[in-house]
Amino acid sequence: MDGKTQAAAAAASSMSLRTAREWETGPAPSATKQARDWRTRPDPFATVWLTDVEPLLVRDHKGVLEAKLVLEVLRTRYPEQFHPGQARTLQRRFRDWRALHGVEPEVFFEQVAVPGREAAIDFTHGTDLDVTIAGDPFPHLLFEFVLSYSHWTWVAVAFGETFEALAAGVQGALWALGGVPDILRSDNLSAATHELKVSSGRDLTARFRAVLDHYRMRSTRITPGRAHENGVAEQAHRRLKSLVAQALLVRGHADFADIAAYEAFVQEVVAYWRNRSAAARLAEERSALRALPSAAIPSYTTYYPVVRRWSTIRVAHRTYSVPAQLMGHTVEARVHPNVVEVRYRDQVVQTMPRLRKEDEHRIDYRHVIGWLVRKPGAFARYRYREDLYPSVLFRRTYDALVRSHGERADVEYLRILQLAATAGEGRVSDVLAAVLDQAGGFDYVTVQAQVAPPACVVPVIHIPAPDLSVYDALRVGAAA
Repeated sequence: MDGKTQAAAAAASSMSLRTAREWETGPAPSATKQARDWRTRPDPFATVWLTDVEPLLVRDHKGVLEAKLVLEVLRTRYPEQFHPGQARTLQRRFRDWRALHGVEPEVFFEQVAVPGREAAIDFTHGTDLDVTIAGDPFPHLLFEFVLSYSHWTWVAVAFGETFEALAAGVQGALWALGGVPDILRSDNLSAATHELKVSSGRDLTARFRAVLDHYRMRSTRITPGRAHENGVAEQAHRRLKSLVAQALLVRGHADFADIAAYEAFVQEVVAYWRNRSAAARLAEERSALRALPSAAIPSYTTYYPVVRRWSTIRVAHRTYSVPAQLMGHTVEARVHPNVVEVRYRDQVVQTMPRLRKEDEHRIDYRHVIGWLVRKPGAFARYRYREDLYPSVLFRRTYDALVRSHGERADVEYLRILQLAATAGEGRVSDVLAAVLDQAGGFDYVTVQAQVAPPACVVPVIHIPAPDLSVYDALRVGAAA
C-alpha cells in the first residue's frame, strides 16, 4: 500500500475500511464471479426457431438474409406473439447460428510489402467534397498514386478516367518521387489502361503499354469486382477524402478561386498528413527504386483535323470552333487531360477547355460573329445557336430585344455580340446590366454609345537638348 495505512489506502480507493480488509484477506470480488450459463428470460423465438427461422438460414447460401426482415415475416404469421422490440434478440440468434453453421466467409491474406516493388493507382470521385470554383459546383475526380511499402502518395485533380489524365498522373508522380517502382497495379475496367472491345479488358492498350515500357514497369491488375485486391489504393482513397473534408472544414469554406488553387490545397494536405509520416519508410524505399529515364513522354493525344467550312473541327467525336482564317487547313489538336491545344505550323492558335461527353460542342462566338453579322438570317436556325449566349445576361438581352424589336432582334443582338468581341465582353455586360430593365427599351446604338472606349491621351514628352561639353571632356580625357 506504498507506506499508507489501511484506512488511508481504503479512502484513496473510495471504499470502506471493512471492504479493504475483505480484499486484503480474501480473493477479489471479480475473481469469485462465475460466468452465467442460464437465461434470465424466456427465449421468444424458441417455438418458431426450428420450424420457421432455421430453414430460412439453411437456404441462405449467400448470407443475405437479415433478422429485421425475418422478424416482419414472423409478425405477419404470428401477429400477437412478436413485436419490433425483439429485433436485437433475433439478430444475436442469427449471429450465433452463423458462427457455428453459416456459410464460410471469404478469407483475406495479409501481404508483406517489399520496398520499391509496387505502386497502386486509381481514380476516385471527389464531387462529394462539395468543392466550388468561383462559386460554381466542381464535379471532378482525384487521381491517386500510392507506394505500397512507404505509402508515399501523389494526388492530381482529373475530370475523367482518360488516358491523358492517367499518363499525366503517373508521370507527375514518378518525377516528383524521383524513381520508378517495378510494378504498377491498377484495376482492369478503365478504357484508359485496358483494351475492352477485343480482349474484354485482358490486354493493355498500346498507349498505356508504351508508358509502362518507357519507364520499364510491369502492370498487374485486379480481378473484376474485387476492389479489395487493390486495397492500398482503395484505403488511400478513403483516408484522402476524409483528410480533405476535415481540412476544408477547418478552412471554413470549400470555395476556391480556380482549379490550380484547389489542387495546391489538396497537395498541401497530402504533403502534411500523408507524406510527412511516410518520410522514414520512403527514405528506405528510395534506394530500391530504379532511375528515371532521361525525359518524360507526352501525356497528350494528337489529332490532325481539317477545319471545316463552319469554322469548326471534330476532335475525338467532339466539336470545337476555331478562327475562321484556318478554314480548309489541317491543324494539330493536342488533347491534354483538361485542355485542347490547337496548333498551326507549330504555332499555338487556341487553347480551350476539353469537352467531356461525346458529341458535345463548344463554339466561341468570337470565331463566327463577323460573318453572322453579315448573314443575320442564319442566326435563327443556327445549329449551335445556344453557344452564342455567353451568359444568362446575354440571353435575357436577346429576349428583351425580341419583345421590343420583333424581327430586328437578331440583327440588334448580333451587333451587340460583335461589340462584345471587339470592345470586351466584360464592358458590354456591365452596360447590358444597366440598360436591360430601363423604360423604353434599348438597342445596339444605346449600348455602343456607353461602351465606346475612352479617347486615348498621347502624353507630351519634353527631351532637353544634350550637353555636348560632356562628350568633349570625355574625348580629352581619353586622349590624355
